[in-house]
Amino acid sequence: MPLRHLTPRDQHLFRQYGVGPAVPVPDPLIHRAVERRADADPHAVAAEHLGARITYGELDRHADALAARLVREGVRPGDHVGLFVRRSIPMLIGLLGILKAGAAYVPQDIGLAPAPQLAHVIRTARTRVVITVAEHAHRVPLPPGHRLIALDEPLPYIPAPRADRAARPDIPVHPDDGCYVLFTSGTTGRPNGVKVTHRNVANILLTAPGDLGIRPGDRVAQLLNIAFDMAAWEILGCLAHGGTLVIRGRDIAAAARTADVVIATPTVLSGIDPARCPRVRTVAVAGEPCPRPLADRWARQATFYNCCGPTETTIVNTMHRHDPSSPVLSIGRPTPNNTVYVLDADLRPLPIGEVGEMWAGGTCVSAGYLDNDRLNAERYAPDPFLGAGHRMFRTRDLGRWTPDGELEHLGRTDDQVKVRGFRVELDSVSSVLESVEGCRRAVTLKQDARTLVAFVTPADVDPDTARRAVADALPYYCVPESVMPLTELPETDRGKIDKAALLRLAEERTVVSR
Repeated sequence: MPLRHLTPRDQHLFRQYGVGPAVPVPDPLIHRAVERRADADPHAVAAEHLGARITYGELDRHADALAARLVREGVRPGDHVGLFVRRSIPMLIGLLGILKAGAAYVPQDIGLAPAPQLAHVIRTARTRVVITVAEHAHRVPLPPGHRLIALDEPLPYIPAPRADRAARPDIPVHPDDGCYVLFTSGTTGRPNGVKVTHRNVANILLTAPGDLGIRPGDRVAQLLNIAFDMAAWEILGCLAHGGTLVIRGRDIAAAARTADVVIATPTVLSGIDPARCPRVRTVAVAGEPCPRPLADRWARQATFYNCCGPTETTIVNTMHRHDPSSPVLSIGRPTPNNTVYVLDADLRPLPIGEVGEMWAGGTCVSAGYLDNDRLNAERYAPDPFLGAGHRMFRTRDLGRWTPDGELEHLGRTDDQVKVRGFRVELDSVSSVLESVEGCRRAVTLKQDARTLVAFVTPADVDPDTARRAVADALPYYCVPESVMPLTELPETDRGKIDKAALLRLAEERTVVSR
């Protein structure tokens, strides 16, 4: 009995809070949901990009033709196909065509990913076919024996519009087959490939609240890098529900201003002015902790979801609709058919209110890392609470249950650092800084064994006031040595704060001051 050490009350709350609702999933294959939309309204606009448009019928027919080409190239269910593209309408044809062929797509932004990374992805995912566009074909480090397909070259056969679906490839795909393989940033510097299944993806995108209430005709902004799993939320979440995907150009805010639904990291969202987005009715953020002021600002005009979950638990596995009057900005509860456990170092459930590491269970748990048995053994484990062959995933996020059953995210286990021998939670320092009047965003980092350094935006935040706020709220060893106001915080290509760039900036300023 894995709960016997808990009081009867905590045993009851462990199940009540930690187990998401059991909800049927309408279709376990996400591309079938897109096909149904194409059959229901083939003339509806599926996507637009820089003035170009494609209807659901056109998208479906082009993807059918690509799938047939992939099958002729020997692609079979269970295979992985590289999708090395930039944001575009051809990107959607490639993605959907790969799924129709029964394979999993392996996305990389060909304009941003360096050649060594692309070579690592091809090698680790064991792709035999890579899809791109002619403009970027020369950037693909194609090994011998691989095939390159350019999406903008004429396909041999594009089926005509039809009432019957005889020309649609009938490929047997199982819900536990791969939908996509995403490469996360590894601690060794080599990205790790995570295989995510159709069952995983359909569970979050085709049930509430992960479906974000998207209806036919709704406009969904596509802002994020295709190699980031939240882009699958934008793309497949939109197309599976009949929306119009608004693929951004260089101007992120311009796409958001014409959208009904925006999915973003807090870093990306902080660059968008809600006052200029009166049409936006639903916002979801994930990928990094969300500053309370940012959540409050958007929640006053739109339904705002604060979400959490690593790539390995399929986009997000907890969601919370935020109310600006709430005392806590939480990450909510498990999404349908999923579970969350707050455990101690021995994997025993902690009483309600105690801080521990969050483990995720249920349908969200992905198939695991490619070619990395050591990491699979470290991060995935048999789920003793669900049993019956289920697995759970170690998120490395710290959290606790509030008395009313909401999860508080308390940073990453690797964000707990030691300074002068004391343990410091960096996110706690950043939260205090973000409470300073006028501060929109804050990041705190460990510069060396004795020093914390913080960065705040905008540039007119007074650093002395910010340091005093931390000194008033937290122990002395939590006070940053310096607070650097910046016009904006540097971003990674996935729309998160670039901490390595900030540490380089801190070191440069230290050298200059010396």
